[in-house]
Amino acid sequence: MANPPASVMVMGPPPIPDPSLAVKPQEPWRENLSMHLICKDCKEDPPNLVEDFSAGDTVCGSCGLVLGDRIVDTRSEWRTFTNDDQNNDDPSRVGDGANPLLNGAQLQTTIAFSGGGSAKARDLSRAQNRATHDKAAKALLAAYKEIQAWCDGMRIPKNGSDTAKHLFKITQDEGAFRGKSQETVIAGCIFIACRQCKVPRTFREVFSITKVSKPEIGRIFKQLEKFFGDRNEKLKASIIESGGVPVENGTGFANVESTTPKDLCNRFCNQLHLSQKCTVMSQDIASKTETTGVLAGRSPISTAAACIFMASYLAGEGRTAKDISQVAGVSDGTIRNAYKIMYQRKQELVKPEWIADGRADFKRLPPL
Repeated sequence: MANPPASVMVMGPPPIPDPSLAVKPQEPWRENLSMHLICKDCKEDPPNLVEDFSAGDTVCGSCGLVLGDRIVDTRSEWRTFTNDDQNNDDPSRVGDGANPLLNGAQLQTTIAFSGGGSAKARDLSRAQNRATHDKAAKALLAAYKEIQAWCDGMRIPKNGSDTAKHLFKITQDEGAFRGKSQETVIAGCIFIACRQCKVPRTFREVFSITKVSKPEIGRIFKQLEKFFGDRNEKLKASIIESGGVPVENGTGFANVESTTPKDLCNRFCNQLHLSQKCTVMSQDIASKTETTGVLAGRSPISTAAACIFMASYLAGEGRTAKDISQVAGVSDGTIRNAYKIMYQRKQELVKPEWIADGRADFKRLPPL
């Protein structure tokens, strides 16, 4: 008996998939904002719904029907009774904001102890203080307190004091200037911070508050400037190597030029109670002395004092050399000597339009 023929397999193209049966990617869930909840009995639109957070229910305010349960209370979890508390305490438990000038997470728990507490409470408070005592943070806080006191004494704004604290923290974190006294480093940081924040102070002013000698302030200023400059270059190089783009002044320090007489005129004029017209005039004269080199070789303080002396008389608000010397911190003889040089070249320093419109008058200037 003959064997049946073997089945023949015919190869062909695969069937074309149906697009309607294709698996679509699952989209993330999002709330349908076109749907809103209304009471099925009242059918009021807009609905009068009341959220009862104490019971966790959503209730219709018109008929009392419960429309939802287990709602999430999104309000704050504490209540403050400051006005009702006799001790004026705030029972909120959120704590203070993180201080960027201190190290660590700053999430320590503090156990309070009052004078009328028990002996166990006192022992517990002492044990907790010993366990969480951080000498580094305590030293930083003491240094920040000293910086703030000195900045307040020189009437430096808050951004200047914060910049000084930040610069001091960098020196502490890097472990630089270990042989220097802390007062010297703080004085240098304050001097640099004032220049960066456009509120320059002189060596004499820093010395009068910090009691650090002027030569020592000058030396620490040069060392700090070099230290921060080298640190900036290293940080920029590491950012470029990692493929990033360095941001200008993103490291907390920016190289600034030396203080000019124009920078000092505004503050000195304010202390002398001079008008804005006289202040602008003194600043313009100070700029002219730099461009023309009339008082080349003299300190910015003596130059600014001489410019204010001339501008005050030009504007009819004359201040004596003795008054200006008490504010600027230079002798009245130095101011007069600089004024003699400026008087001989007054045509170059004073704008002709000031004379034309009567804002200034050479006849008001004191003779030599």
